[in-house]
Amino acid sequence: MQQTAFERTPPPRAAADHALADTQHSVFWLDDVHRDQHDSLTGRRASDLVVVGGGYAGLWTALLATERHPGIRVTLLEANRIGWAASGRNGGFCEASLTHGEENGASRWPEEMATLQRLGTENLDEIAATAERYGIDADIERTGVLKVATEEYQRVQLADAHHDDRNVFLDGPRLRAMVSSPTYRAGLWDRDGCLLVHPAKLALELARVARERGVEIYERSRVTGLRRDGQGILATTEAGTVRADRAVLATNVFPSLLRRNRLMTVPVYDYVLATEPLTPAQREAIGWKDRQGIADIANQFHYYRQTADHRIVFGGYDAIYHPGGRVRARYEDRPESFHRLAEHFLTTFPALEGIRFSHRWAGAIDSCSRFCAFYGTSHDGRVAHAAGFTGLGVAATRFAGNVMLDLLDRTPTERTSLRMVQERPVPFPPEPAATLGINAVRWSMDRADHNQGRRNLLLRTLDALGMGFDS
Repeated sequence: MQQTAFERTPPPRAAADHALADTQHSVFWLDDVHRDQHDSLTGRRASDLVVVGGGYAGLWTALLATERHPGIRVTLLEANRIGWAASGRNGGFCEASLTHGEENGASRWPEEMATLQRLGTENLDEIAATAERYGIDADIERTGVLKVATEEYQRVQLADAHHDDRNVFLDGPRLRAMVSSPTYRAGLWDRDGCLLVHPAKLALELARVARERGVEIYERSRVTGLRRDGQGILATTEAGTVRADRAVLATNVFPSLLRRNRLMTVPVYDYVLATEPLTPAQREAIGWKDRQGIADIANQFHYYRQTADHRIVFGGYDAIYHPGGRVRARYEDRPESFHRLAEHFLTTFPALEGIRFSHRWAGAIDSCSRFCAFYGTSHDGRVAHAAGFTGLGVAATRFAGNVMLDLLDRTPTERTSLRMVQERPVPFPPEPAATLGINAVRWSMDRADHNQGRRNLLLRTLDALGMGFDS
C-alpha cells in the first residue's frame, strides 16, 4: 500500500501539539453571531403549515411558503436553537449540485443530469437573489470551489474531467502559483458553482426574514408526536400543540417522527478546526487571493476556506460513525481526529507552521446511502419530508423546501416529476449490522486512498447495489 501526501511529509508532532494547545471546544460560526431569542411553545396554536426543524431545510421551507402563499400562517418548531446543529456548524460551501457531485448523479440518474444541473444552478442563483432581495448579511462570496489533486492518479482524473470557461483546469505549477501548497499536483476550479457563506449567519438571517414575513418561530419546543387530527395534523410538544392543515418534517440527522424513515439515514460525525486570524505576512505566504473554497478529491477528503476575518476553517477527512447510530454531544470532542486535522493542515500549508487553532468542533451529518436528499409524503399527503443531504445541503435544502411544498400543494411540477425525487434510497441495516458494514466501508475507502483510488470488491458491490458511504 502506498502512503498519501499527508503521510509522506508529516509535520513534527510538536508543531501540531503547539497549534492545538489553546484551542477552545466551541463552534467558531456560532460564537461569531448575535442571536435573537424565540419563545418556547406553550398552549394551543392553529396554523396553515407547521414546520418541524429550525435548520436550513425548515427555514427555507417556511420562507418559501410565505412567498408562494401570501398571508399563509406558518409555525416553525425547533427543539433547540435556530441553526445550532449542522446548519450552524458546516463549512459554508453552498454548492449548486443537488446530487452530491456530477459523478454520483450521473451514475444514478444519467437521463436527468442535464435537468438536475440546470435546476441546481437556478437554485443557487435564486439563493443569491434572495439574499439581495431581503438584505441577508451572511458574508456571501461567489468565488467558486477548487478541487485539488494531491496524488498523480487524482491529477489524471481532473485532467480528464470536463473543462470549459466555468470549469478551469490548473496544472501543478499554475495551481501552486495561485495557492501555495507543496501537496498540490493539479486543480479544477468551478468558478461559478459555489457560494461561500457564513453558516450561522445564513441560518439566523433566514429566521429573521421568515419572522418579518409573519412566520411564528418557537425554540426549545421539541416535537414529540405528529398525528392526524380530523382534516389536519396535530404536532405535540412537551408544553403545547399546533394544529395545522399540513406539516413539513425537516429534522434531518435526528430520529424521524416517521417510523418508515428510521433506517434511511445514519449520523456521521465530521470534525473541524478554525485558525486564529492570519497576519498579512501569513496570507502573503500562501497566496489564495481569489478566496475559493478548496477540497481535495480523495475518498477521505478535506475541505477548507477563508473567513471574513482571515481565519482558515479546515475540516473533513475523518467521518466517524459511532455504534448505535445516535446523536450525542460527547461524540463532538475527539482528540485523535483534531490532531490528525492539525497535522494535515500543516502538511498542506507548511509556511503556516507556528499558527494556532482557536476553535475545534464537530457535527453530525445526515448520511443516506445515495449521498443526496430523498423526499416523500405521509398522512394521506398532508405531511412532507426531506432528509439525507450527506454533507452537501447548504444549497440543496432550498431545493428541498420547494419540493416539499410542491408535494403538499399536490400540483405536479418539473421537480416532482424527477426520478431523483420520486425514488427512495436503500435503507441501512439495523444494528449491529450497520456498525459492522459502515466500518467495513470506511476501511475499504481508506485502502482505496492508499491504492491509486482502486475500489475493492465490497465497494464495487455496493456501487452496483446503489448503496455506499460517503465521507
